[in-house]
Amino acid sequence: MRVFGVDIGGTGIKGAPVDLERGDLAEERYKVLTPHPATPDAVADGVRQVVEHFGWSGPVGATFPGVVTGGITRTAANVDKGWINTDAAALLTDRLGGETGGCPVTVLNDADAAGLAELRYGAGRGRSGTVIVLTFGTGIGSAVFTDGRLVPNTELGHLELHGHDAEKRASSKVKEDHDLSWQQWAHRVKKYLAHVEMLFSPELFVIGGGVSRKAEKFLPLIEGIRAEIVPAQLQNNAGIVGAAMAAYAARAGEPPAADGYPAAPGPPAARPTGPAARTARPAVDSPLGWPDAAR
Repeated sequence: MRVFGVDIGGTGIKGAPVDLERGDLAEERYKVLTPHPATPDAVADGVRQVVEHFGWSGPVGATFPGVVTGGITRTAANVDKGWINTDAAALLTDRLGGETGGCPVTVLNDADAAGLAELRYGAGRGRSGTVIVLTFGTGIGSAVFTDGRLVPNTELGHLELHGHDAEKRASSKVKEDHDLSWQQWAHRVKKYLAHVEMLFSPELFVIGGGVSRKAEKFLPLIEGIRAEIVPAQLQNNAGIVGAAMAAYAARAGEPPAADGYPAAPGPPAARPTGPAARTARPAVDSPLGWPDAAR
């Protein structure tokens, strides 16, 4: 069961086909640099380059670093402001050849995608209560779950911390830009986690993003947080996997047929054929019910 996922970030656009039975990439991911300025048209070209690298023709899920409702991007903290109120799902679907060309696109918040993947396949699997997945990269993304249900578009990286957006104090980009030691950066992350914990009282924090590959360098330095803190198991591939999950859910949540598309409902004789069978359902804000629906 393969669906394509693309993760649009502030520094890179990466993607690959995803095996949703295993919750892992089916092929080695391909990455291009995020263009600067990261305008909608320029980023859409980057997404097309990633998808065409694999010769893919089928549903595509794409993440976006901001609030996404109904396939429309509402904020753009770390990309060009031209994304605000852009119909990203329509733009990317058109750039990939349109629905009749075989690549309908579902768009969702990048941290929500990573969270969905971690709750279904990774560090949050089987956990109840409140779980918060935080992705540290160019900014700080967040995905909040209560008993496995996603609260979409929380954007907790923009909580105020010492008079600034938290992501301006504690993202991994800040660590690099200011050449902070692991000890210095861990102190900032601790302050941020303490603030989030005060507001939400989670049972579990899952720390994702590229920095999760080096969790042993900073997680032991974070003390005084009541919630359990663990690194993301899917690490920096979580967004790609979660994007593929969203695309699959938007295609009716049924196992794909031999051509890679979910079988249409009803008896075989009643199922549409041709382009009509490949018409995507409207883009979802986030696939509520995942990961529960996938278990």
